[in-house]
Amino acid sequence: MYYRLRLEDKVRVPPHRLGENLERVILDVLQEQLEGSIDKEVGIFIAVTRVLDVGEGELVPGDGAVYYDVTFEALTLRLSLQEVLEGIVVETTSFGSFVSLGPIDAMLHVSQISDEYITYDEMNGRLICKDSGRHIAVGERVRVRVVTLSLNEREPRDSKIGLTMRQTGLGTELWLDEELRNEREEKERRGGR
Repeated sequence: MYYRLRLEDKVRVPPHRLGENLERVILDVLQEQLEGSIDKEVGIFIAVTRVLDVGEGELVPGDGAVYYDVTFEALTLRLSLQEVLEGIVVETTSFGSFVSLGPIDAMLHVSQISDEYITYDEMNGRLICKDSGRHIAVGERVRVRVVTLSLNEREPRDSKIGLTMRQTGLGTELWLDEELRNEREEKERRGGR
């Protein structure tokens, strides 16, 4: 889930930037240090949006920089197991699809797409369910559930997020529309008796 948080940190303003607008410099430093990083308690930093308060600066002997206690606002994504999310398929391979969840990509393994046997159509970059003919391709929106979550704070690119679409209410937009249509038809049949 996405969160807008109010956070506090100590920010080092380098000596060569001391003559510039202090809030702008602090915002630049925070954005450079935090955006794209992961903190297991806070989540994945998407954006540092604004500086709310800047305390008194402190000098450290031997360092020409000034350190400020800062309160700021940030937008983060904090994932949790079993959370249902929507994303966009950004790549398909013979072993599954990669789904963009915004600031990070996750893996949707072929075994987690459907109970059906799945084939990979390399020419068209699609994964196809054998019996129903349903498919997944790059650019499609999907509703998925997080089933594995291993975030790496030191190397965010090495984080591993596993997804599933094997439950009711999950799948591509086309699959979900089809399920809804089938449910309505079933209700009409039962109601007409």
